[in-house]
Amino acid sequence: MELVDGVLYEGTGLEGQSTMRALDPSSGDVQKKVDLPPDFFGEGITVVGDTIWQITWQNGIAIERDRRTLDELRRVSYQGEGWGICDDGRRLVMSDGTAKLTFRDPRSFQETGSVQVTRDGKPLTQLNELECVGGKVWSNVWKTDEIVRIDPATGKVVNTYDLASLKPSGDVDVLNGIAHVPGTNEFLVTGKNWPTIFRVRFNGMGQD
Repeated sequence: MELVDGVLYEGTGLEGQSTMRALDPSSGDVQKKVDLPPDFFGEGITVVGDTIWQITWQNGIAIERDRRTLDELRRVSYQGEGWGICDDGRRLVMSDGTAKLTFRDPRSFQETGSVQVTRDGKPLTQLNELECVGGKVWSNVWKTDEIVRIDPATGKVVNTYDLASLKPSGDVDVLNGIAHVPGTNEFLVTGKNWPTIFRVRFNGMGQD
């Protein structure tokens, strides 16, 4: 998910239930929503100017959308799985479930490079939802309640945050959503089937 110009954009998953939608971040009300084809499993999204890229898990298809209407503009193929994606202002950064982050051209979606992510010298896999902020890449780590901050120049994790204390009670899944609040050092975070979106501030953001 991403917060841009007062609108929270969110892609949802599961075959036959995947959507792209725009929400009011203060109320959670859905302002616009479009469904993906029933055989598509939607994953990460990122806003690039007047468009949105939405990737799919195992379909190997990225969908470019009009940000205002959410209408599909075109489809582009890629190799491997699609998990998370963000725009750092120069390039797209994409995860595929491994320890690799792939860099892509924001117009063509073609691969331009990659980096292996490590924490304490060991590869860190299952990098999921991504957010590019301040020259770093923030990522949920699937099946955990952790968010990590990654230096894309080296692939090294420079901070790890445990958000287990935010997890609601009841039938909810893991932490799986992060969006920077523009103009602040705060983020919106949530998880799969969570009824709540939390606004948080992380300690140590300036310590690399």
